[in-house]
Amino acid sequence: MHSMVSRAENEGSGAHPGSPSRPRGRPRSFDRATALEKALMAFWEQGYEATSVSDLTRAMDIGAPSLYAAFGDKRSLFEEVVQVYGARYGSFGDRALAEEPTARAAVERMLREAAAEYTAPGRPHGCLVVHAATNCSTPEVEQLLRDRRNANIAALENRIRAGVAAGELPADTDAAALARHAGAMIQGMSQQARDGASREQLEALAEIAMTIWPRS
Repeated sequence: MHSMVSRAENEGSGAHPGSPSRPRGRPRSFDRATALEKALMAFWEQGYEATSVSDLTRAMDIGAPSLYAAFGDKRSLFEEVVQVYGARYGSFGDRALAEEPTARAAVERMLREAAAEYTAPGRPHGCLVVHAATNCSTPEVEQLLRDRRNANIAALENRIRAGVAAGELPADTDAAALARHAGAMIQGMSQQARDGASREQLEALAEIAMTIWPRS
């Protein structure tokens, strides 16, 4: 794909003799952050595999040479989208784990906020990290999202283990199983949001999920 970038740069580098020197490549006539957000929405709605480069250029309102010059190839763009998604839309879980005084309170908040985030109006429902690799034939993309999901469950397990050590939870608590239960709930809530479940319906699921939590 580097050849495509080079070609895009060469096409736009024809400065006239005597003109002030400027960086090679087409001058960007678009706002990069805005274009990236539009790409994020396209991938979030359709998934990685189903979103073509022409879909992206149409959504981002830029030409293919500009896309390649600014973001690299489709996979590089998607990797950047995943970073932005994690910081902008997917960080509620990390905040809950960091800010709540107990593991139980952290998971309860995480599930409640997932119900709100996954059904927020004006954007695709569910979680991009859960759904974007559906029917994906690109192993690197599947692995990128799998690693993110597994990292989320590992963070849950670490927080639960800390809760056991602090006496918040019984000493015989199966932290790994409890973390996977919470992760399965979040992933399931994401799918149900995609299928049309309301915030209130997902909040009811979250409330039921917390009834299985052991008490010290």
